[in-house]
Amino acid sequence: MRQSDLDLLEEREVSFPPAHTAEHLLNQTMIRLFGCGRSHNAHIERKKSKMSFYLDRKPSRQEEKLIETEMNRLIGEDLPVTFEYVSRDELPEDISLERLPDDASDTIRLVRIGDYDVCPCIGKHVRSTAQIGRFEMLGTNWDEHEHSFRVRFKIIQ
Repeated sequence: MRQSDLDLLEEREVSFPPAHTAEHLLNQTMIRLFGCGRSHNAHIERKKSKMSFYLDRKPSRQEEKLIETEMNRLIGEDLPVTFEYVSRDELPEDISLERLPDDASDTIRLVRIGDYDVCPCIGKHVRSTAQIGRFEMLGTNWDEHEHSFRVRFKIIQ
């Protein structure tokens, strides 16, 4: 087994599936609310997590509250989390491979959360969004120079 595969397996063993699944939901929520891309920086842990997004402008307090409200609504919908293995040639057009390592295999695991989100991922996930718990936004930061919006959150179970 290659060292990169061992590193990925080790990361999967220390991950917190509820927060990791919430990471997928937050990515898609930000895309839908602000028209941005997926996070450019994420640090997901059991105690607290943070994700950063490039945005055109700083979200208002009402929009920040909407992020938290939408996340908890999606969690409450009990959306199924499923996996699908596809070859690179069979990948849907809207799936980006830009974050995959160059030496990733030709078979890609897609993680689907209902009809809400789909993206390549090797991490551990819950079976449905209801198993996540409650999403609590701890705070945000705006970097005007970078136009980067950081969301700090934790999952309460």
